[in-house]
Amino acid sequence: MASAADGIGSLGTEQSHINVPVADPGAWATAMNNLGIVPMGLTGQQLVSDSICIQGFDPNIGIITPINPMMAGISLVPPHPVAAELPVIKEIIHCKSCTLFPQNPNLPPPSTRERPPGCKTVFVGGLPENATEEIIKEVFDQCGEIIAIRKSKKNFCHIRFIEEFMVDKALYLSGYRMRIGSSTDKKDSGRIHVDFAQARDDLYEWECKQRLLAREERHRRKIHEERLRPPSPPPIMHYSEHEATLLAEKLKDDNKFSEATAVLFTWIDRGEVNRRSANHFYSMIQSANSHVRRLMSEKAQHEEEMELAKEHFKNSLLAILTQFEQITAVFTAATRQKAWDHFSKAQRKNIDIWRKQCEELRNAHSEEIMGIRREEEMEMSDEDSDENPCKKIRLEDSVLSAQSCALREENDSLRWQLDAYRNEVELLKKEQGKMYRTEEDHTHEQQLHFLQQTMQNMQQQLLRLQEELKGKELELEQARDEQRYLEGEVISLREKLLNAMESVDMTNHNSECHEKAVNGTAALYHHREKNNETVIWGPLRSEKEALLLGIISTFLHVHPFGANIEYLWSYIQRLDTKISASELERLMVRLPNMFKQEFSGVGATLEKRWKFCGFEALKSA
Repeated sequence: MASAADGIGSLGTEQSHINVPVADPGAWATAMNNLGIVPMGLTGQQLVSDSICIQGFDPNIGIITPINPMMAGISLVPPHPVAAELPVIKEIIHCKSCTLFPQNPNLPPPSTRERPPGCKTVFVGGLPENATEEIIKEVFDQCGEIIAIRKSKKNFCHIRFIEEFMVDKALYLSGYRMRIGSSTDKKDSGRIHVDFAQARDDLYEWECKQRLLAREERHRRKIHEERLRPPSPPPIMHYSEHEATLLAEKLKDDNKFSEATAVLFTWIDRGEVNRRSANHFYSMIQSANSHVRRLMSEKAQHEEEMELAKEHFKNSLLAILTQFEQITAVFTAATRQKAWDHFSKAQRKNIDIWRKQCEELRNAHSEEIMGIRREEEMEMSDEDSDENPCKKIRLEDSVLSAQSCALREENDSLRWQLDAYRNEVELLKKEQGKMYRTEEDHTHEQQLHFLQQTMQNMQQQLLRLQEELKGKELELEQARDEQRYLEGEVISLREKLLNAMESVDMTNHNSECHEKAVNGTAALYHHREKNNETVIWGPLRSEKEALLLGIISTFLHVHPFGANIEYLWSYIQRLDTKISASELERLMVRLPNMFKQEFSGVGATLEKRWKFCGFEALKSA
């Protein structure tokens, strides 16, 4: 309680005197002279100022500022800055039955224990032996209203006040010497010591107060959470025919569809579906299914709007990139020697900075456009994964061509940048040859080194792009070859389908064609090739096909183990260079009674061979 003792020195005129009658004024003066203390006055005064002990206390109002009760042992008496060389002087306190003399100000202040939470009880020790409960109440009644005094036979007592701040006023009296009346007897004097006391009543009241505050806080938090909690959904009614009719109408309304589907789901989940209500539920489910088309149309509309927005954004970026290219062209023209020599050093520096900034922005925009194109290509590939192979190959060709065009454009832009860097390097070299070795030479060398590194990077990037372009072209050629192969396969499948549908007897025509082919010559074949418009009824459609049939039959008859289509085509090409292998294969597929196809070999050595089977068909016929 050093702070309480130190704060008393600033009381001054703040104390208000209380008139206390004294029986023998002379005796009081003699006693004070014996102690070496000059009496301040014989009238009583206020024990301690409320404004000193308690911060924020107003004696006119009689209340204090709120204190946090959770902070146990809080010091309610803040320390006041007092000069070290000025000792604090306490005054004499006069009461009706006793007098309180302060201790020597040079002595250390009395010590106190840690303040218990919610402390309202003080321990008072060192009381005179003749001190009664009435004297103690008279002394400490000025600190505040007392609830109880528990006095012991051994010169100490416990005093419980009604408020906590009254304890601080009582602590101010610690260290005073009490003297009862004017007696000098040892039993009538004693140095009192006031300290905090551990009381179960105080702790219980403090805990009750904390629980009350906690309940209030929980109640306040609960009210706040209930105010912020969203309202609970209304309860869903049970199924009835009337409610089912109303729900069917709601299902047809687009605005009330979500609410109606929730009710329908709840009914089905509850188990309302039975034999009597099955038709109602089926009609409601059918109504819910009718909204699928509307949702798909809305989705298509939104996708179309998104595509339009993407296209608009892409066109805007292309326009911006075009303007960047024009600005870069202006800077390139300005950095050429015929215009560059006329600018000052500061102007050249600014133009160089602007040019670099413009090129960085242009490169960033070009990368963004390339990213958009890659996304579009990926989307196209995802959409075309389920289509037929021919269409897929054509779309892949278009994508590859678009990629090659984009790579060519990027290659051209990189070449333009490389030319601009080369021009700048040449200009720097010329300026370095003209100018003397000044302070700017070092900076020019750094710029030259930087431009050389940039040129090397650009060249490497250009080579990498050229390699990518070559790779894309190879992929394009492979895709075209695959396309041609697949087209041939499709045509052959169509021919086989047509042959399966034909039901015409082939035996007689095959024998006649064989005789014509054996007796014919290459000269007759070339002579009649011009007149192939003559239609031959049956599986053969022209006289040219009849001649080919005879030559093929003769060739395969000579090769009893069969021959592949390439070998047969190389032989017939000597007679007619315009004939193709696919045409020969189509003709042989149309005549299954004369020619049959066999496979020989396994795995990678698999080979298709054609054999002549006309005689076998004739025998079986």
